[in-house]
Amino acid sequence: MVTLWFALVVLCWVLFFVLEGFDFGVGLLGPVLGRDDHERGAIVRTVGPFWDGNEVWLVAAIGVTFAAFPDWYAALLSGLYLPMVALLLLLAVRGVALEFRGKGDGDGWRRRCDAALAASSAGIVLLWGAVLGVLTHGLALGAGGQVSGTGLSRSTAPLASWPALAGAGVALFAALLIGAMFLALRTTGPVHLRARRLGVTLATGGAAALGAVGLGTDSRVVLAAAVLCVGVAMLARSGQEALAFGGTALGIAGAVVAVFTQHDEVLLRSTLNPAWSLTLAGAAATPSALRLLTVVGVIVLPGVLIYQAFSYWIFRRRVASERVPS
Repeated sequence: MVTLWFALVVLCWVLFFVLEGFDFGVGLLGPVLGRDDHERGAIVRTVGPFWDGNEVWLVAAIGVTFAAFPDWYAALLSGLYLPMVALLLLLAVRGVALEFRGKGDGDGWRRRCDAALAASSAGIVLLWGAVLGVLTHGLALGAGGQVSGTGLSRSTAPLASWPALAGAGVALFAALLIGAMFLALRTTGPVHLRARRLGVTLATGGAAALGAVGLGTDSRVVLAAAVLCVGVAMLARSGQEALAFGGTALGIAGAVVAVFTQHDEVLLRSTLNPAWSLTLAGAAATPSALRLLTVVGVIVLPGVLIYQAFSYWIFRRRVASERVPS
């Protein structure tokens, strides 16, 4: 039961980072790929029907983590409370920018909303990447599972570590790549062509960088990511946008799974003493609580998946970025 719920927690986080990943990427690329108000509007409309539904997976991931592994949830939130508060505020800014973009008059209002969307998306991506980097390294957990330290440095110091900085950089690259591939898949006209060219450039550059890192560190995981980027670049160049987007999503999903399973049975590593690390069995809720969660999950989870798949099917057609005569 513990292993099952850990797998479901990871699944929820994978769905969030993949589905919201292209939302954030589109927000970042709007001012870059859109040359005028019409094109920027077309870019925003590609995620308009989906972004709030995709955000549900963040609520699900946090809720399931809290219910199934309360000690893990407590350690993460207490050790990273400032980044988490910043993430919530940035998510609010992102939502307001998307919802209010069409409420004001004039190109200036929409430009400001696009700028707020891009800035908030960038901040969210960098912070989430840093948090994932911290998960690979661990926190300063004491013997009772509490995070040591006082003041602001307690939750800001982990973000200054090299795993957090590396995670932020990789997350920014991944968001830009999947955002470009999503726009290439979901648009027609000039935005489609620019997005596809940018996707090919990003995938090619990412393959070169990851290949160099993989050879330098002798990491098979990094080398596999480099090979995947080569495949994505070739698919995008040949016009197979759906496969290129799927390959990018697969790479992000694999990276998230690798982060959560890097330490096997250890959920959160203690940088002070390995014996104080939080383990899968030690951080899990009671068996009765997990059984109750299973009943609720069997009822709720399939419905959410079916509804979201249905919404993607309904809004499956491409958005025209070229001006169509009326």
